[in-house]
Amino acid sequence: MLSRVSLSTPLSDEDALALASGDFEGSDLGAEVRDAAGSVRDALFGRVVTYSPKVFLPLTNLCRNHCDYCSFRRSPGDPGEWTMTPREIEEQLAAARQLGCAEALFCLGDKPEKAFSAYRRTLATLGQTSTVEYLHWAGSKALEYGLLPHTNAGLLTDADMTRLREVNVSLGLMLECVSPRLCEPGMPHHRAPDKRPEKRLAMIDEAGRLRIPFTTGILVGIGETRRERVESLLAIRDAHRRHGHIQEVIVQNFRAVPGVPMSRAPEPDDEEVTTTVALARLILDRDVSLQAPPNLNPASAERLLAAGLNDFGGISPVTPDYINPRHPWPHIDALGDACARAGFRLRPRASIYDRYVDRPGFLDPRLVAPTRDVQARLAVQGVPS
Repeated sequence: MLSRVSLSTPLSDEDALALASGDFEGSDLGAEVRDAAGSVRDALFGRVVTYSPKVFLPLTNLCRNHCDYCSFRRSPGDPGEWTMTPREIEEQLAAARQLGCAEALFCLGDKPEKAFSAYRRTLATLGQTSTVEYLHWAGSKALEYGLLPHTNAGLLTDADMTRLREVNVSLGLMLECVSPRLCEPGMPHHRAPDKRPEKRLAMIDEAGRLRIPFTTGILVGIGETRRERVESLLAIRDAHRRHGHIQEVIVQNFRAVPGVPMSRAPEPDDEEVTTTVALARLILDRDVSLQAPPNLNPASAERLLAAGLNDFGGISPVTPDYINPRHPWPHIDALGDACARAGFRLRPRASIYDRYVDRPGFLDPRLVAPTRDVQARLAVQGVPS
C-alpha cells in the first residue's frame, strides 16, 4: 500500500481503510507509515514549517452543547461565564498588533442565542442584533488593527457565512469525527446537538460552494476507532475534492481536564497521535496543509515533524489557549530550536494560505490589500536575524 503512495497520488480509500485496521503496536508498520508521510511532506513543503502568530478572542464561552471533554463552555450564571465587551476586544487587538500578531482568531460557543435569553439581552446591551453581527463588527475592528480575522463559531448558516466572509479571510469548523456512534447515549457528543456529523459535513460542504478558505480537523482520543478517524479524513478529502477549499486540517489530540465527564479518560499516546498525523498526510490531497497543536504535544515537535506535519497552527504571545488553558503556548524561540534540531526552519504565515489569495473568488476583493500588507509584514518577520 505504501509503495503506491507518491507525490501526486494519496492513499486510495481502500488502502487507507486497510491501513486503519493494521496492528501498529509491536510492529514496524507505524514507523513505515510515519517515514512515508515524512517523505511526502518533504517533497511538498521542503524543510520549512509554519505557524500563525495570533490573538485568541473568545467572543463568548456560552454554548448550548455539552461535550463530555470540554471545559470551555458555560451557561449563564456559571463561574467563568464571559462574553467579551467591545472595549476588551479592542484592547486585545491593540496588544496583538504591538506584539507582531497577524491573525485574530474568533472562537466561541455554538448557538448561544438559541439556548439563552440572557445572552440575547447581553447582545442588545452591546448594541448588537446577533452573534454574527457582533463577529462582523469585531472582524472589521481586527482589520483596522492590521490583523486578518479567522472565525470558528460552530455551525453557521449559508447567510451567516456569506456575511462573515466580508471581514474574514477564512472560516473554520472542526469535523471532529464523522461517526454518529459518538452521538449515542454514553458517548461524548450525546448532549451536543451541533456535533451531529451530517450537520458539520453540510456546513463544510456549503463553505466550499461559497468558495471560503476553510480549516477543519479531527479529534483523536474521544472514543473513536482508528477506522473512524480515517473515515473522517476521507470525508474531509471528499469535500475538498468537490470544492478545493480546505486549506488546512488539524489533528488535535484529547487532553483530559478536571471537572468534566471525561476527566479520567485515557489520553492518546505519542505513537497514536503521530501515526494519525502520518495517516492524514498520506490521505489528504497534496495542496492541503497539516497541523497539530504544539501546546497539546509539548515534547513531540520533532516526532510530529518526522510524521509529516508542516504547520503548528496559531500560537499567541498575547492570550492563552482558552479551549485548553492548562496547556500554555510554546515560546517561539524554543519551538524554533526544536524545529532546527530536526532540520527545519520555523516561519510565520497568514491565516489565509498564499495559494488562496490569488485563486479567483476565494477572497473578498476588499480583503486583498489588507492580506498583502500582512504577508509583507510576515515576510520581514520570517527573515532570520
